[in-house]
Amino acid sequence: MPPISFPRICLFAAVLAGLLAPGVRAETLAEKTLKDVVQRQRDIFAKAEAEGDDLDEARLKGEVQSLVSSYDVLIQKNPEFAPAYVAYGLLLGRIGMTKEAVAILLKANKLDPDLAVVKNQIAKHLAEDGKPLEALPWIMAAIDLEPKEPLYHYQLGTLLHVAREDFLRSGDFTRAALDRAMLQAFQRAADDAPGNMAYAYRHAEAYYDLQEPKWDEAFAAWQQLEHRASAGLERQTIQLHEAKVRFEQKRPGEARALLDGVTDLRLTAQKQKLLDEFAKGAAAK
Repeated sequence: MPPISFPRICLFAAVLAGLLAPGVRAETLAEKTLKDVVQRQRDIFAKAEAEGDDLDEARLKGEVQSLVSSYDVLIQKNPEFAPAYVAYGLLLGRIGMTKEAVAILLKANKLDPDLAVVKNQIAKHLAEDGKPLEALPWIMAAIDLEPKEPLYHYQLGTLLHVAREDFLRSGDFTRAALDRAMLQAFQRAADDAPGNMAYAYRHAEAYYDLQEPKWDEAFAAWQQLEHRASAGLERQTIQLHEAKVRFEQKRPGEARALLDGVTDLRLTAQKQKLLDEFAKGAAAK
């Protein structure tokens, strides 16, 4: 199975806002400590990203180890404090300690089973570890808890697409059912985040991934995207897709006309690839 990769997102602000909002009561010492640790964590990674190629890796390693120690102490002192496990699990996942992250997140889930972010992260780690069948119920549970979160629908669509063969081999799924669920997931992500071009782009591409591609629906999706796209590279990238779809629809004249409008040199390789495909298709007739 090819590796499954999900976008990395910053969840710490959401964790604190959703889990540590004190309302009218006074903030506890554990909550204050966690906020301080998470703020220190933000500062550490922000500095590391700003340094770029000049990053002092030895210093970063030491600072991350200090964070790990702070989380360990916080959890030892507050073993039933779910938000600490959530934030700790997210950190461990970020630094590549995925097995440890899953163990910590499972503890958080046991303490508070209604945290969608926890279930989503467990699904993410299981999927990226090559365990898509185990990941599926976790991402579905996250969606059940927060059905309006587009990221969860996007990751469900990614899981169903990339691990399709694993699901089919299990015997519990049909290709038609997987195609339907994948397309619905990407469409839901795009609908719930109308300003996110990446989600809309992936939804349009998903029509290609069906066992029987839906070219008419794909072209309509790309046209909608073109109206929203910025002039230049973004719009011309979409025109490449429109050209591909028109060729698949047996409308080569329109396909070539669309390609003629692609003039950005950064798209030269992609444009030539399509021209080669067109020529190969024409020669095969």
